[in-house]
Amino acid sequence: MGYAVLAFLAVFILIAGFGILLFYREVALKRIGEVINPRPKQPKTLRATIQETGSSIGNMVKRFENFMPKSQKEVSVVVQRLTLAGYRNDSAMKVFYGCKVLLPLLLAAVAAISGLTRLGPFFVYLIALGGGFLIPDFWLGKRIKARQKRIQRGLPDVLDLLVICMEAGLSLDHATVRTVQELKKSQPDLCDELGVVVLEQRAGRARSEAWKHMGDRTGVDSVRNLVSMLVQTEQFGTSIAKMLRVHSDTMRVQRVQMIEEMAGKTSVKLVFPLVLFIFPALFLVTLGPAAIVMMESFSSLTKH
Repeated sequence: MGYAVLAFLAVFILIAGFGILLFYREVALKRIGEVINPRPKQPKTLRATIQETGSSIGNMVKRFENFMPKSQKEVSVVVQRLTLAGYRNDSAMKVFYGCKVLLPLLLAAVAAISGLTRLGPFFVYLIALGGGFLIPDFWLGKRIKARQKRIQRGLPDVLDLLVICMEAGLSLDHATVRTVQELKKSQPDLCDELGVVVLEQRAGRARSEAWKHMGDRTGVDSVRNLVSMLVQTEQFGTSIAKMLRVHSDTMRVQRVQMIEEMAGKTSVKLVFPLVLFIFPALFLVTLGPAAIVMMESFSSLTKH
């Protein structure tokens, strides 16, 4: 155990020294130069201290960007996944890769402090580093699935309000704005995407392109079907309100069918718990006394 702790401390000191040389190389060289060629010190003002701290943080961030992926294909994939999860800020990718770098080190430190290295230092550190590197990806995947599920569940309600607004005399654009205002708290994810559609249309983008971008940002099949139907309705000049009502009813029917399908699978899924847990206990209760009586009778026969 002692050798494992010493080895971890040595590796940690090496990593810390490498980080100091990487991020604060200019500062270290400046201090060494001041030691070799001392100059009379001037009192620092508060403004100069703040500026020096800000420049140090900026240099650290710039050096950290060297660990960011340089491939445009990899960057586009990560940005697309973050967009599907609802993170559209510029700093989202930096935070994501920062977690992939810091979390393995944190898990390794926790493993060393908690004493899990006694089970096998190599495998514990390997699991900590690999798990810390993969945990952000799994977390992001769960966030994407949860958001897509919320959007799919809330789409019929949004379509109903759009139909009501359009039948009251509003156009599709004004009905979208009204829907975003009314359902912002109950359906935040879908209203956020509709708000982006409204902003794109105000910026001068065509309606069909704005709705297509919404389908790409969400990654939900029902939203993409809605977008394609909206584009076809706009091209052929048919009633948009009637199309939205039909699509909403279709989605509700699909939801009922999905629930019925899940209910039908329940009987099949119950077979494994029954066979593994309930049937052995039932056999033990019902056949246990008979087995004991038979054993006693056989033992008495063998004695005679």
